[in-house]
Amino acid sequence: MEIGTETPPLSGIRVLELGNFIAAPFAARLFGDFGAEVIKIERPQGGDELRDWRKTRGETSMLFRTMARNKKSVTLDLRTDEGREAAKKIAAKCDVVIENFRPGTLERWGLGPDVLKELNPDVVIVRISGYGQTGPYKDRAGFGSSAESFAGLRYITGEPDRPAGRAAASMGDTVAGLYGVIGALMLMLQRASGRSSTTSSQVVDVALYEGVFSLLESLVPDYDAYGMVRQRTGGRLPGVVPTGSYPCEGGQEVVIGGNSNSVFVRLMNAIGRLDLAEDESLLGTEARGAREEELNDAISRWTSERSLAVVLKELETAGVPAAPVYDAPSIAEDQHYLARGMIQTHKVMVEDSLEDIRFPGVVPKIPGHEGSVRWVGPELGEHTEEVLKEFVYGDDSEGPELKDVV
Repeated sequence: MEIGTETPPLSGIRVLELGNFIAAPFAARLFGDFGAEVIKIERPQGGDELRDWRKTRGETSMLFRTMARNKKSVTLDLRTDEGREAAKKIAAKCDVVIENFRPGTLERWGLGPDVLKELNPDVVIVRISGYGQTGPYKDRAGFGSSAESFAGLRYITGEPDRPAGRAAASMGDTVAGLYGVIGALMLMLQRASGRSSTTSSQVVDVALYEGVFSLLESLVPDYDAYGMVRQRTGGRLPGVVPTGSYPCEGGQEVVIGGNSNSVFVRLMNAIGRLDLAEDESLLGTEARGAREEELNDAISRWTSERSLAVVLKELETAGVPAAPVYDAPSIAEDQHYLARGMIQTHKVMVEDSLEDIRFPGVVPKIPGHEGSVRWVGPELGEHTEEVLKEFVYGDDSEGPELKDVV
């Protein structure tokens, strides 16, 4: 993919990341993808625990390499006065501070919003926690798993005859990170437009569960209006028929979405079921829902007699949304992923040598202002000396207190 030569949209913005795991690091990564300078503070012993997640070779996981791309790793011991003072000096020169500790932690460290705003009146503070900074549950520990459960997502995920399921990715953390970035950019835009006052709150309060709950569409309104308590339905969605995963020859699967009236007619024509395509009683979601099993059986019989490639080609010709159920190797080699720069290869130290590793690209695409992966997640403390010299001790000092800080 050709990278634009214009200045990245967030060039000149500086972000301090005080988070661990996924929510705050994901938010900070989005800033870094589009040119912001992101300084990630890690504890000296072991750093962010994400460094060890899903790691089978080497010292640092590919998950950390992905989540910490475009960031500078600085080790500071925030349990010490020296470490906290160094963090304050860095924060004083940042536009955004992002954290995902339990409410009250920053305050105990002397790094709460009041202190940070006194050091830097314009700083935007993004606070991500399980249950938010207020409310009766604010002091509870909260990870993405508990947030997804509390928000109602896990109750409706999985097969009806099995315990609650989950998505195989950290959805609660990721969506909270997205909301954190949106909130920060809104406050920065307000400030840049001159519409914020010196007394305006510069804090973005994101609760993990609220981010998940916001994605669940009309879950509660449906309960109030219709007495509907949604249950687990596996790969199907109530009232969204026909849609789901269907078998193809050779054990492969295709996901088909034929749940709008016009697409439904095109789908039935494509599978040779003119009787269903011409049945006007099926031109409604409720009617199709009542005949879900019949419709899914018809589609499955058609797909199971064909290869995945043939199914996709015929549905593309018919204008029916469909996609293969991809695994990692399929994604890494797909021509469309490659054409849009969504698979990018970087040299990474895995064990004792550099290896070519494929990583996900940058979202969204902004023509002429593209983001980029300048480097993948750094080694622990790789930028400590550089950053402390610039922000804490000055360029000409070796920092005699460095050992006390880190």
